[in-house]
Amino acid sequence: MNLFELTKSLINIPSVSENEQAVGFFLRDYLQTSGWTVELQPVSANQNNVIAYLNETPRVFLSTHMDTVPPFIAASETDKKIYGRGACDAKGIIASQIFAAEELRKQNMNDIGLLFTVDEEQGSAGARAANKHEIAAKCEYLINGEPTDNDLAIGSKGSLRFSIKTTGKAAHSAYPEMGESAIEKLLDILEDVRKIKFPSDEFFGETTNNIGLINGGLKTNVVAPDAEAGLHIRLTTKDKPILKILEKTIDGRGRIEIMSVALPVKMLALEGFKQKVVRFTTDIPHLSNWGTPLLLGTGSILVAHTKDEFVLKKDLEEAVWLYVNLVKKLLALNNQKEA
Repeated sequence: MNLFELTKSLINIPSVSENEQAVGFFLRDYLQTSGWTVELQPVSANQNNVIAYLNETPRVFLSTHMDTVPPFIAASETDKKIYGRGACDAKGIIASQIFAAEELRKQNMNDIGLLFTVDEEQGSAGARAANKHEIAAKCEYLINGEPTDNDLAIGSKGSLRFSIKTTGKAAHSAYPEMGESAIEKLLDILEDVRKIKFPSDEFFGETTNNIGLINGGLKTNVVAPDAEAGLHIRLTTKDKPILKILEKTIDGRGRIEIMSVALPVKMLALEGFKQKVVRFTTDIPHLSNWGTPLLLGTGSILVAHTKDEFVLKKDLEEAVWLYVNLVKKLLALNNQKEA
């Protein structure tokens, strides 16, 4: 398969978070056939990380995630673009990383590896498991892939996913004074949360908040006994000051349940690459044992997670050579240190 065929083949394997087994098996077979040593690291009954390497000293790993957000969208293409779920986030990146690794191999650079994780779109369970793998100690640089427009991201915001839950008292809706609406209580809290002026950071920028989910109640003729909202804050600071602000705002009217936390991260900056700070979160905060992190990937985050997700074919090709040059620079840096 060429680069575009591999991208389309990966897209056409459904791998919504929690169902990545099939794409993991595909990558295992593809890489083993190409002569890589491949290990499937179990994460759950239906999820396995894919870890591949060429020798016993893989000092630089290329890494991204195999899972996607729902729904599955099959691959399609034009002369310039490849469409489908995961086109840029992150199956096109997987294909570019594999082709870059094969090019490095042709140039007799074998101190490299590939790490493809599960569950990045939810809680990074795959990255957390990979961080405990013994091969992590051999890795000196981890080049993670997310849609950065082929720019080298030198920083990424953190992530705080949580829910706010409220409880009330059910009653007949014709006599609302006999009950207490958990929904109305939640709406009051959310109105106050929307007014919060969260702290910002000179390097990472503004802290932003998204109210992504609201659930509650039983029927239209019942005063709601329970309600909850799911929120996602993009952190530019540590999480504890943010949680303190939230607790003060909620003031006992509801309770916070944390789903996941990832702190903002600064990455290695190298000359010769366009650089920027990105607003999203990656697996990197959960891969602390995998050496110095870098972040670069093809495609735009602005089309990721949308029904029209796509990646430009020319950007896929460019990403291959960007990864090749990154790895060569990192190995040269490492050789200088050893000298």
